[in-house]
Amino acid sequence: MSSQEPTDEEVVETASAAAEGVVLDRYKQSELTDLDVTVTFEDGVLDVDVYVNPPEGAEPDAEEVAEAAAMAAQDAVDELFADA
Repeated sequence: MSSQEPTDEEVVETASAAAEGVVLDRYKQSELTDLDVTVTFEDGVLDVDVYVNPPEGAEPDAEEVAEAAAMAAQDAVDELFADA
């Protein structure tokens, strides 16, 4: 247990890694036309935006994967602060 809270940079990196991990767990990277994970952490507010563009008809649904990725990012940041 650390005595100081994570830096903004650590929060952004943790959230980004968690979100990308979920997307790449669901789709092969070579299948994706586009993957964009944007994370900001300002004044204690985490904002995660995930855009996934898989091939036509790919399973699972891109919106579901993007939602799961954003939730994973939030969970990872919550855990980061809990461990601080």
